[in-house]
Amino acid sequence: MNENMRKILDKIKAYDKIFIFRHFRPDGDAVGSTKGLAEILKLTFPEKKICLQNADFSDYLAFLGKEEELLPDEEYADALGIVLDTATTKRISNQKYALCKEIIKIDHHIPVEDYGVCQWVEEHRSSTCEMVAAFYDTFKDELKIDKTAATYIYTGMVTDSGRFRFREVSGETMRLAGLILEQGVDTDTLYAHLYMKAFDELKFEAYAHKKMKITPSGVAYLFVDKKMKKKFALTNEQASASVSCMDSIKGSLIWLAFIDNGDGSIRVRLRSRFVTVSELAERYNGGGHACAAGATVYSKAEMNALIGEADALLKEYKATHEGWL
Repeated sequence: MNENMRKILDKIKAYDKIFIFRHFRPDGDAVGSTKGLAEILKLTFPEKKICLQNADFSDYLAFLGKEEELLPDEEYADALGIVLDTATTKRISNQKYALCKEIIKIDHHIPVEDYGVCQWVEEHRSSTCEMVAAFYDTFKDELKIDKTAATYIYTGMVTDSGRFRFREVSGETMRLAGLILEQGVDTDTLYAHLYMKAFDELKFEAYAHKKMKITPSGVAYLFVDKKMKKKFALTNEQASASVSCMDSIKGSLIWLAFIDNGDGSIRVRLRSRFVTVSELAERYNGGGHACAAGATVYSKAEMNALIGEADALLKEYKATHEGWL
């Protein structure tokens, strides 16, 4: 047991008010871990005030239910804040987190910034939801869980692990997934919500396959501009998902999706097999995992520079490694 797990539970027991935060532009792990932990704590400590306090939401994950409205500033002063799945404070969705009396950090990203009175960071984990599952498993004699909490947690485990395909998935991941499934998760309905697509989304994917490009060294990339988003009525989330259209190209170990946010910034999703791309993302206002990261650029020139660096990175990797596909 990580010693910080006990410290976190002791802090939770010491506070009557607990606010839970995550990163902006939330994915399945951010939503699942926050909602899952909140539900466990509500079941275990019904006398406490436990609220999710986030400033933006995910349309893609709206099927998991609504969240609480943001509370007035004065409500935070005597609260414990728990921030999940967020490596740096600037990425926390609701910056009111800083008004909390104390902060706890629970995360599985590469450590970038230390914050909070207690930090539980395990970058080898496949998801923060896996950590929440481990937290429950460690203290299951003290904590309560139900089907709803388990569904939230399993959602994040499935999505952040690429359906249990990524390198961080371990035997422990699968053991904890089994423990969570035993709570009665309806996987048929869950997978339908996560993976069924509207007809227009499929037409966009076909169009994306026509528009994607590849560098001399094998970096696949796609730029989803405002015109493309309008043509297919895409949300930013749907446009960002286009990165998965490029994940099965032989010889392409790095793939990039650039999404015009419409505000002068371009969101970048970086994915890879074998090659570490997190350091590249960090040079462009981002970060993340070794093979899955995000970044932001602010011009076509900057976008092209990132593509060029990715091409050089892949060229060097291929020249010095064997066994890649």
